[in-house]
Amino acid sequence: HNKMANQVNGNAVQLKEEEEPMDTSSVTHTEHYKTLIEAGLPQKVAERLDEIFQTGLVAYVDLDERAIDALREFNEEGALSVLQQFKESDLSHVQNKSAFLCGVMKTYRQREKQGSKVQESTKGPDEAKIKALLERTGYTLDVTTGQRKYGGPPPDTVYSGAQPGIGTEVFVGKIPRDLYEDELVPLFEKAGPIWDLRLMMDPLSGQNRGYAFITFCSKDAAQEAVKLCDNYEIRPGKHLGVCISVANNRLFVGSIPKNKTKENILEEFGKVTEGLVDVILYHQPDDKKKNRGFCFLEYEDHKSAAQARRRLMSGKVKVWGNVVTVEWADPVEEPDPEVMAKVKVLFVRNLATTVTEEILEKSFSEFGKLERVKKLKDYAFVHFEDRGAAVKAMNEMNGKEIEGEEIEIVLAKPPDKKRKERQAARQASRSTAYEDYYYYPPPRMPPPIRG
Repeated sequence: HNKMANQVNGNAVQLKEEEEPMDTSSVTHTEHYKTLIEAGLPQKVAERLDEIFQTGLVAYVDLDERAIDALREFNEEGALSVLQQFKESDLSHVQNKSAFLCGVMKTYRQREKQGSKVQESTKGPDEAKIKALLERTGYTLDVTTGQRKYGGPPPDTVYSGAQPGIGTEVFVGKIPRDLYEDELVPLFEKAGPIWDLRLMMDPLSGQNRGYAFITFCSKDAAQEAVKLCDNYEIRPGKHLGVCISVANNRLFVGSIPKNKTKENILEEFGKVTEGLVDVILYHQPDDKKKNRGFCFLEYEDHKSAAQARRRLMSGKVKVWGNVVTVEWADPVEEPDPEVMAKVKVLFVRNLATTVTEEILEKSFSEFGKLERVKKLKDYAFVHFEDRGAAVKAMNEMNGKEIEGEEIEIVLAKPPDKKRKERQAARQASRSTAYEDYYYYPPPRMPPPIRG
């Protein structure tokens, strides 16, 4: 790395001298100049790129066809301006220079669209500090135009297991825009070994986007990071926000024809998106043949879900002749085990229309004394006085039939603060709801309030 950095930084000095207006008749070209001309690049553009090869900033073999094709689509002035910007970029930690050049071109186009002048962005990180950090930790840094990725995987001396799974990633928000790894890593590594840290970058401004994702090597370290760093004052008056991040792989889809079955939906969305593994569907309480006009699509990973969401939102993809509405499904947060160990309220769903609170009271009071029963639509909350009775009732009644329908039972989840705040916001616009307990679904079903 360091050798590469010096090489690049060394070149930066060389470039300055070479930028004098040159007498082009005496220019020496590399053997790739001809190939660039044959690829259809204007003469000046081919010359500028060839100069860049000569400085050693990037080699011809590093550039793939995609980059050359993209460059060819620019007019001469645009192409020269893009190459100039690329030449002035700090490439010391850029592994894929071809992709980086494509990023520079994309950013140039976006700036053109917005009509903002291509200003060379604010100063980046303090390279000496970044270098010192990498030397101390032995981690790698890979920079693209959209993100800076530290680690992933970390050095073997730190951790040599497989990539950590669910619950090991935290989301860090409210990051000052001119802050980089040299300030983030020393803070977060106190919580435990870091697998990777991805700082999201805004190519238009050259600053960070104000947020990052950090994956730790264990769940404990991720939870420790939330305790240590949430609301931490990283600079005077600037407090970070840190929470466990859930890689969402589930989409909420509205405007589904009500007569479609799970199989129809799987088949139809399977044709237009990749990686679909399951469909979660709810029936109308009084008509089991009809769905409620929405469903959840479960994908094998976050990337497939994100791609599917983009495709479905593009408006180009029609499902049964209609454009559907798509949003991320609310993530299912893991209940706090300590809180759940005290719950004495059952959440009972899939109730037939004919089931009344009296019928529920009668069925459940066999297991112990009830405080109250509250039925809403096709689900209900059953409050027991005693935890043991609630658990016994859940175990024995789950899957039993009441009025011809099999019921499903789980422990109700007391509301957490964040959920309360979100609900309060919704409440402002709909003043009736069941306040005491908010149900958190087991992974297979969404909150019943949705829809």
